[in-house]
Amino acid sequence: MPELGRIYWTRQGLRLAYSAVMVWLAVALMSALMSKTVPATGAGPSAAAGVLRGMVENVVAAVALPGVAAVVLAIAAAVITRRDVRRRDPVRRFTRQQRREGMARAGGVCELEVGFGRRCGRPAEHGDHFYPWSKGGSTSLQNFVAACARCNRAKRARIPSPGQQQRMERRRREYLPPSASLSVGERQPVP
Repeated sequence: MPELGRIYWTRQGLRLAYSAVMVWLAVALMSALMSKTVPATGAGPSAAAGVLRGMVENVVAAVALPGVAAVVLAIAAAVITRRDVRRRDPVRRFTRQQRREGMARAGGVCELEVGFGRRCGRPAEHGDHFYPWSKGGSTSLQNFVAACARCNRAKRARIPSPGQQQRMERRRREYLPPSASLSVGERQPVP
């Protein structure tokens, strides 16, 4: 689904932008603290206060722009998280019927990938949401993947990449009949 790819890359871009802004903020702060301040003439408490005031002004001026950028990115992340919460399927657990059909579809073997895009060969113990429930993934058979305990723990609530989705669909061609749906991942519509 192209929508899942767009969501994945949007979140990756947001993480990268936030990391870059944090580095920018740290560099700006360090350069402001290391810059030479003009010493105030005279001695005493007023001269020390002048030096301190100049240092604070340098720091505020240096971190203003990256600070605003960090706040904007934090607000964008909060909006995305709020939409995910609104989008959550009211039913989190797969029904017995969905679990039975999903496990039979996978042949009782974990469908997630281990190394180099290979299918894990361990017995499936869990029904996992391919697109995480916490991020708005639906509790449907299309979003069901059979998973062993190790792969299920390793995946956690990460949104799978478009490449992982394509590899999963390609692997399903090997063990599903040609008439079966190969697509994986489904997201709840916004209420």
